Amino acid sequence: MKIPGKVALITGGASGLGAASARAFCGAGGRVALVDLNAELGSQLAASLGGDRARYVTADVADPAQMQAAVEAATAQFGRLDVALNCAGIGGASRILGKEGPVALDWFVKIVKVNLIGTFNTTRLAAAAMAKNQPGEDSERGVVINTASAAAFEGQIGQVAYSASKGGIVGMTLPLARDLARHGIRVVTIAPGVFDTPLLGRLPEESRAALRSSVPFPQRLGQPEEYARLVLQIIENSYLNGEVIRLDGALRMAPR
Repeated sequence: MKIPGKVALITGGASGLGAASARAFCGAGGRVALVDLNAELGSQLAASLGGDRARYVTADVADPAQMQAAVEAATAQFGRLDVALNCAGIGGASRILGKEGPVALDWFVKIVKVNLIGTFNTTRLAAAAMAKNQPGEDSERGVVINTASAAAFEGQIGQVAYSASKGGIVGMTLPLARDLARHGIRVVTIAPGVFDTPLLGRLPEESRAALRSSVPFPQRLGQPEEYARLVLQIIENSYLNGEVIRLDGALRMAPR
């Protein structure tokens, strides 16, 4: 798929990996609908990208009505939808059994709801919009890019909910690609390692240094722009489908 003139809906688009991808996509000639719950950051980024090329929409990815409205807002402004990039997600660590007994079930449900159900919800609604496109080269109508994590494969102590949610994204990649093949829609998942995002920015420098040293090569945190470059490459390579790509500097997470 050639990016100029195409439209991407990016969840978690106000900061971090989503914001970097929005800048890269617009820089390549595309237009973006930024979906996030941070109206201040989302509106600022949309304004900086240009009112004719970007729009911010407030929506909870796990809410069917809100995400349907977000998809409709994107297609109403830009006339089409070609790419859905799922970057919205939350973290949180807790052992399943603590000093006060088992962890609250609500903690597990919340993380799975945002990360896994939110990804599926966005994908199903965006795919319905893409299926209306006229087929392009290779009969392609759209691309869905999901964001998993290295934790989907090597979850650390306390990451049971996060790992389950990201592992679910990995597990549904191929079935989604197979389901949507007849509509000309590809599905690819990126599994990042440790990236220099606002989430990691809250950690003390000692913790950040430990994360950097755990990466074999290059021994540093990943940059959001590196994730964004892979997003563009996935969009442009029409034979890439049903795959999970680790982007982690050969990192394999230790138990803690």
